[in-house]
Amino acid sequence: MEDNDKNTGTNAMMAFRVVPGSGVPIYRQIFDQVKIGVATGRWQSGDFMPSVREVSAALEINPMTVSKAYSLLEKSGHVEFVRGLGMRIPASAPVELNAARPEDELVPLLREVVNKSQQMSLGPEQVIEKFREIWEGYRHE
Repeated sequence: MEDNDKNTGTNAMMAFRVVPGSGVPIYRQIFDQVKIGVATGRWQSGDFMPSVREVSAALEINPMTVSKAYSLLEKSGHVEFVRGLGMRIPASAPVELNAARPEDELVPLLREVVNKSQQMSLGPEQVIEKFREIWEGYRHE
């Protein structure tokens, strides 16, 4: 089947971002992005995930890393394997986030940043300035 004949989620693939030095394993970053994408409607029921090969090439990461993320997504019910077509978001995909508000998903990561910043004797102003620099860099990519 041609990619034009199915909803491949190509735009969503371009939304995948991984940060190798973040302390969060890359497979987990992909898993979390799909989970949040399903919960927020970025990924819809019936959307097909880009292939392992496409994601690994686009992100320049090992295909086994993408495969591990996809395997966990399948086990959690966020995707299902469709023989001959690939991984698809099922109608029964879990759509709730762990927190009442999506931004609450950031709390564990922010706690890590605060902890690391304190270990490095960095004040909140320095961290916030660095955050702004990084944020602006992402907005201009």
